Amino acid sequence: MIEDAELPRITISTINEIDIDMIEVNPFQPRKNFNEESLQELASSIREIGIIQPITVRKINEDKFQLITGERRYKAAILAGLSTIPAYIRTANDQNMLEMSLVENIQREDLDSIEVAISYQRLIEECNLTQEHLSDRVGKKRSTIANYLRLLKLPAEIQLGLRDKIISMGHARAIVNITDPETQLDIYRTIIKNDLSVRKIEEMVRKLYNTSGKTRNTNKEEISIKEYKALQDHLIDFFQTEVELKRSNNGKGKIVIPFKSDEDLERILSIFDNLKS
Repeated sequence: MIEDAELPRITISTINEIDIDMIEVNPFQPRKNFNEESLQELASSIREIGIIQPITVRKINEDKFQLITGERRYKAAILAGLSTIPAYIRTANDQNMLEMSLVENIQREDLDSIEVAISYQRLIEECNLTQEHLSDRVGKKRSTIANYLRLLKLPAEIQLGLRDKIISMGHARAIVNITDPETQLDIYRTIIKNDLSVRKIEEMVRKLYNTSGKTRNTNKEEISIKEYKALQDHLIDFFQTEVELKRSNNGKGKIVIPFKSDEDLERILSIFDNLKS
């Protein structure tokens, strides 16, 4: 392995196209299990639209990189048959430069909402910052940061629409409250077709929740194992940690969200705080 001093310096904000064959997975990646159906869905989106949020890699030598963040995107890109993938390239000793560059980048006025969200995500993942610490770094409320991060949960088509200013941040914040991606896309396309205001979409989402709630209470239908599995997968993706979902035959149960440290607990609590706001 070559020394850090010999590694070429690449601007932090530069996105590079790297051959997928030159990337190896980080052996210390804590996440080992990836939902196959979810990966296939992401692969289909990548084939149609491409990758919006680049992965991040560390340069090991002239023809080898190691994955830092974005393993799910990396795996889906392989499934999609891509030969190259967009990536930020880091060297082992550029932590402070990365943080300063990203914080400075966020202050720019010409950034769109998705670019801001990606910068926040990189600061959290690559600089090991909690949302609270990030809030201090960039001078934004924690709830504001959480709202931006939630945008990255939206389907790629909607993220592109937000990035290209087809819809506003207000539209996206209303849509992100819906958990079903297909319903999100239906509403997104309705906005474009009918040029609907943010207020109209907020009303639509409220009515949708009220209707679905009444249906569940009236019918009292048992949720299938497949639906529970889908719910568990959604919770895991939403909280970015393993979530245990237990249910007895009489319909009673519990949801367990484990945490690895005080900082991880703070991160999970911030998600709940954001849901209240």
